[in-house]
Amino acid sequence: MRRRSSRAGTAAESTFLPSGWESMSKSSVLTKKGIKIRTIRAEDIPQIVVIQESIVKKKVSKKWVQMVEAHLQKKEGIGFVASKGGEIVGLIIGEIKGEGFGLEQSGWIEVVEVHPKQMGIGIGRALADKLFHFFKKKGIHDIYTTVRWDAGDMLSFFKAIGFDRSPFINLRKHLD
Repeated sequence: MRRRSSRAGTAAESTFLPSGWESMSKSSVLTKKGIKIRTIRAEDIPQIVVIQESIVKKKVSKKWVQMVEAHLQKKEGIGFVASKGGEIVGLIIGEIKGEGFGLEQSGWIEVVEVHPKQMGIGIGRALADKLFHFFKKKGIHDIYTTVRWDAGDMLSFFKAIGFDRSPFINLRKHLD
């Protein structure tokens, strides 16, 4: 799981709860912390940028912002944010993709992020659960994502929420 000193990456630490909260449900923990989850809106983008910049510790590119805006406009796209006191503290963006490469229609997680100051209380897990529920209602049975091989914190997060290796190998060709 993510160590708080390692802030590069995105959500995680969702299995570690404050002492005495282990028996409470994730939603009870988040409610107790004043965190609400709702569908993402275009006006959330400035706060989403703040989260991304707090994670990568630099200004985000205009292209990154355009990517988020494009996801929000896709018919097959969906996203949710976690808010606390009116401020966005986490987000997840997913998409339903059609058949291809031997897959049936599937769900994909494109972005998942939690503000570093809010990690460790289950926000990432709650956002994923909300997205999983959406996919299930749409008849989606398989959900995919990609993670850098050296992003141990993200690999741990996805393993903690039930992901395992897929039958695919991610390939790349760099063009000069």
